[in-house]
Amino acid sequence: MSAAAQGFSPDRLTRIDRFLEDRYIATGRIPCAQLQVIRRGETVHEAVLGQADVERGRRLEADAIFRIYSMTKPITSLAFMMLVEEGLVALDDPVHRFIPAWKNLGVFKAGLQGQYMTTPPARPMQMVDLLRHTSGLTYGFQNRTNVDAAYRALKLENTWGGFDLDGFIAALAELPLEFAPGEAWNYSVSTDVLGYLVGKISGVPFEEFLRTRIFEPLGMVDTGFSVPAGQGHRLTACYQAKPGGGMTLQDDPTNSRYLGAPTLVSGGGGLVSTASDYARFCRMLLNKGELDGVRLIAPKTLALMTANHLPGGVDLTQISRSLFSESTNAGVGFGLGFATVFDAPRTLIPCSNGEFYWGGMASTAFWIDPVEEVAVVFMTQLMPSATYPIRRELRTLVYSALMESQA
Repeated sequence: MSAAAQGFSPDRLTRIDRFLEDRYIATGRIPCAQLQVIRRGETVHEAVLGQADVERGRRLEADAIFRIYSMTKPITSLAFMMLVEEGLVALDDPVHRFIPAWKNLGVFKAGLQGQYMTTPPARPMQMVDLLRHTSGLTYGFQNRTNVDAAYRALKLENTWGGFDLDGFIAALAELPLEFAPGEAWNYSVSTDVLGYLVGKISGVPFEEFLRTRIFEPLGMVDTGFSVPAGQGHRLTACYQAKPGGGMTLQDDPTNSRYLGAPTLVSGGGGLVSTASDYARFCRMLLNKGELDGVRLIAPKTLALMTANHLPGGVDLTQISRSLFSESTNAGVGFGLGFATVFDAPRTLIPCSNGEFYWGGMASTAFWIDPVEEVAVVFMTQLMPSATYPIRRELRTLVYSALMESQA
């Protein structure tokens, strides 16, 4: 079905391609861009721009494989909620039900001469805290506190060395929480813990659970924790933004670690995927948990996941300890694996209440708008994601091409 038949202006959609090319690719700000705009299950626009490997002059192809980093998190969260649906675990279960060593986790309190003490939290960490990032865990790369410094010292987030999932969970048992569970929102390794729990609760290795219960049923043939065998030529290069502009090679696709299996199977950021694969995941979400006769999750469960679960119903600006990308978060809450819009005017960009989304460290992004029946997948490879306001710009450009709104 044509873009016009789905309520989009073809001319305004092609304006997005010109914008990406002129502002970002021709200027050397990002290496490439792949965009898919979907309405009512149909792809109404796709752009494939720039180079997959700037150093070798290799152009981007439609089947390119990208590091999606934190766009792994919604997939892991969905896997966990599939187990909730089966009655194997509940959102208010304490995490120590399945990780006994975490029963007495305490909250960091500074002591004398560089030492620290811990105080007991008001309540134990619950499964819901892991899903909505109110667990008290953190990320080492945040460089904010003594607790994340301890994460860095142990190299907890080193995916290709150090800990496997069991060792990772054991190491966390020896560290204090940054705050009491439920007290604040902090982007963290919580979703990696969920990946461990998916494996422990299901009795199936986490990576096998994703493959057999999500990727194969949805036809996501190129998604996994490493590049499929024999497909290394499709892996894009990843770049780091340079101070003052430009970019430098961060991960060479010819010798990337993603060509082999990781030590730590990271449910928080370990997957590679293609735009087409991730679009199938988004189509399933847009269709309330079902795609092509395959149902992964019930509509009511997905509605629960995409509601705002932040304590007190506040937005991220009011409770977050770590604002981590170029996006502003007024009017945006957090659900069970997704950010979710609940006060659209306060975002100052076109969007809908009930829209949910997330992105990855290399500036990838997706969003689902159930009101307009629109899903968008954006792929590139530039770190960090805070470098340019490209995600907000894409929302404006996509919605400016939508001529038949259902709002």
